Amino acid sequence: MPQKFLVDLDTIDLNDVTADIEGIRAVVPHRYEMELLNGIIKYDPENKIIIGFKDVKNDEFWVRGHIPGRPLFPGVLMVEAAAQLCTYYFKSSLQSDKFFGFGGIDKVKFRGQVLPGDKLIIIAKNTELRARRAIFDTQGIANGKLVFEGKIIGMAI
Repeated sequence: MPQKFLVDLDTIDLNDVTADIEGIRAVVPHRYEMELLNGIIKYDPENKIIIGFKDVKNDEFWVRGHIPGRPLFPGVLMVEAAAQLCTYYFKSSLQSDKFFGFGGIDKVKFRGQVLPGDKLIIIAKNTELRARRAIFDTQGIANGKLVFEGKIIGMAI
């Protein structure tokens, strides 16, 4: 049975970028190889949803060594991209300048592959938001299919 997405993507214009890389950099501290988001498509704190994306490219640092001849975007980087999306939500919602890092991940499952050339759509739904901790249900979608899901717990430091 197909998994239900956290948001009906048919109702979202996936080409309408509300925050580009510079907008993300103004909020999320990661740089260089560890910048894993290319844009924010929707930031909707009223409905506790944020949607972002990563354009997976052929020249990224992991491609050469992650299964040579058949590179797969590593699951740990999918989860890191989702965590960066959650950071954007947390810091924007609370107007916080604190560092927001991993407090935990739970119930993560990988259900498909992401290849160079794919666009990874990431959805996060906030389930708890406090000054020191936030919890999000997250999903990654590529080519219309769920490729990962899991709960991310973030802590303000």
